Amino acid sequence: MELSVVLPCLNEAETLAVCIRKARASMNELGIDGEVVIADNGSTDGSQDIARSEGARVVDVPTRGYGAALIAGITDAKGTFVIMGDADDSYDLSNLGPFVEALRGGAELVMGNRFAGGIAPGAMPALHRYLGNPVLTAVGRVLFRSPVKDFHCGLRGFRRDAILELDLRTTGMEFASEMVVKATLNKLTIVEVPTTLSPDGRSRPPHLRTWRDGWRHLRFLLLYSPKWLFLYPGIVVFLLGLILGGALLRGPINVGDHALDVSALVYSMAAVLIGFQAILFAAFSRAFVANEGLMPPSPGMQKAFRVLNLERGLIIGLAMFFAGFALAIYGLVHWGSTDFGALNARDAIRLAVPAATLSVLGVETIMGSFFLSVLGLSRR
Repeated sequence: MELSVVLPCLNEAETLAVCIRKARASMNELGIDGEVVIADNGSTDGSQDIARSEGARVVDVPTRGYGAALIAGITDAKGTFVIMGDADDSYDLSNLGPFVEALRGGAELVMGNRFAGGIAPGAMPALHRYLGNPVLTAVGRVLFRSPVKDFHCGLRGFRRDAILELDLRTTGMEFASEMVVKATLNKLTIVEVPTTLSPDGRSRPPHLRTWRDGWRHLRFLLLYSPKWLFLYPGIVVFLLGLILGGALLRGPINVGDHALDVSALVYSMAAVLIGFQAILFAAFSRAFVANEGLMPPSPGMQKAFRVLNLERGLIIGLAMFFAGFALAIYGLVHWGSTDFGALNARDAIRLAVPAATLSVLGVETIMGSFFLSVLGLSRR
C-alpha cells in the first residue's frame, strides 16, 4: 500500500465524515492505493461508527493526547507514505497531490506551509498567526537550523519508516515540534509545499489551548537544545565574570564619579561560577539525551569527551582546587605576618574571593568529570 492518511480524533462527529470523504476522493483521483486511518482518542460522540461507515479504519488509542493518537495511528498505518492532518475540516484533504509528488520525488518529510498557501479569514486567531506561530517557528529555525518555515502546520506527509526511526515520544501538541526537530537533527530530506487553512467546521472550541500548548512547544524546543539553553548563555556569563573579575583584582575601576570595587568582584566571581555550572549542565544534558536516543550523538561533543576524559578532568579540577587552597594559605600567612591583627578589608576580599572561586571550580570540575563518566558508561 502506498499511502495512509492518518487523522487523530476526539469527538469530531461534526466534521469527520467530510474529512474522510475528501481524503478518499483525493486518493482515488490520484490513482493511489491507500487507506484512511482514524486514531481515536476515546470519542464519546459516535465518531468511531462514523469513521467505519465511511470506510476508514479505526485505531483505538487509550492514551490521551494529540501526539499519542498520531504515534499509534502512524505505527498501525500500512502505507509506505503517511499524510497526517486534522479531523476538523480545516486542512484541504482534497488536495493531497503536492505531498504525494514530493514524497515520490525522494522527500522524507513534506511540510505544509499555511503562510505560503493562504489562511482564510477566521481560520487562525490573530495571536497564533502574528505571534505564536512566527515566534516559535523562528526559535526552532535558529536553534536547530531547520529549513521549515511553518513548524506547526498539522498537514504533513512523510515516509513512515523514516519517521518511526526517529522514535517520537511526546504525547501532547508538542509532537508537531518534535517531528520537525528530530527530522532536522537526523538530516532527513525535508521540503515544504503550500497548503491552505480554512475555518474548522466544529461548533465547539478547539482542543488547542493557546498559552498552555504554546509553552509546551517552547519548552520542548529549549530542552532539545542544550547549546542554547545552557552552553551559550553559560559561556557568555562565565567570560563576562572572568573579564570583569580579572580587572577588579588589580584594583577599583572608576566609572565616572563612581567606582566598581570588591562588591562588584564578588558578583563577578558569582557569574564565573554560574556560567561554569551552566556549561557543565550543557555537557550533562547532551550526554544524557544522546544515551537515551532522544537526539543523535554530537560529533563535537564526542570529541570533547575523548579529549576531556575523567583522568584529565580530575587533574584540571585538582589543579584549580589546590591553586585556590594555595591562595588561601598565602592569605593566612600574610595575616600571620601582621600578628593576626586587623586587615585591610578590601585587600583581604581581593584575595579570599578568587581563592574560594578557584576551589569551588575545582570541586565542580572533579564532580562533573565523575558524573559525565557515569553518563558515558552505556557508551563503552
